[in-house]
Amino acid sequence: MENNRKVIGAGETILDILFRQGQPVAAVHGGSTFNSIISVGRSGVPCAFVGYTGSDSVGQQTADFLRDNGVQTEHFLLRQGEKSAISLAFLADNGDANYLFYKETPRVVPGWTLPRLEHGDVLIYGSHFAVCDGMRPLITQLLEQAEQSQAIVYYDLNFRKNHADELDRLMPAIVQNFSQSTVVRGSTDDFEVLYATRDARDIYNRYIRQHCPYFICTSGAENITVCTPDGCHEFQAPPVPDVVSTVGAGDSFNAGFACALIWEKIMPEDIAKLDREGWQRFVSTACRFAAETCRSTENYIGKR
Repeated sequence: MENNRKVIGAGETILDILFRQGQPVAAVHGGSTFNSIISVGRSGVPCAFVGYTGSDSVGQQTADFLRDNGVQTEHFLLRQGEKSAISLAFLADNGDANYLFYKETPRVVPGWTLPRLEHGDVLIYGSHFAVCDGMRPLITQLLEQAEQSQAIVYYDLNFRKNHADELDRLMPAIVQNFSQSTVVRGSTDDFEVLYATRDARDIYNRYIRQHCPYFICTSGAENITVCTPDGCHEFQAPPVPDVVSTVGAGDSFNAGFACALIWEKIMPEDIAKLDREGWQRFVSTACRFAAETCRSTENYIGKR
């Protein structure tokens, strides 16, 4: 079983057009979990993506890009009559980005099939896609299947302030995702929007622990905190020289963590046995993926 393990990603797709000093410098296929699954595919780990885009030239390029990077697309839809999503990402001097999004409301369509999850597979999901009303039926079905099959479920909160006005309505779905996930990962920016605090230990003890046992809190180039029922561990994020763009860095962090689980043959029942050294190995791999992504205009690690 361990040799056949795979990573499944579920999320939105978007074409990111990057601007620097007011001029477009690159156009890259993106979407939070999409970025993660491309990094997984480029690492050689078996993977598939659950998502959709428009049946237009951008959508066809996106599907081709997934396949070219080793990602299975049997459950990726090209929808007739739907426009592919676009974002404009304006890069600051330090590589951070501010976004403008142009996309239609996410929704499930009839006949959408899901991949079969097996014991030890890793499911990555998150962002607004994972909590919005239109996608909840699909996310709920995936989470139920993951629970039945004893897959590892990795939830990247990725909740930004542009959705803050929806928070009260979406909070029940967020908490439900906490309760059906093996690992919750979020940034201090996410939790400042949700709970008006950036203290990782406080966040875990007050909001996460009763729903999910394992919590990873990142803070850009600062400390990474891992909280478990046995205690919290802090790790310093390694410095990244020559940052070009931070777009996709957190997504590649997620990919590195998922790949490390499979490379180190960690099954769901093994996570409780991890000590500080074990968590540090996973965080180090995740940081290596993130750092590589920061050194290019792509949203993922380089192609092998």
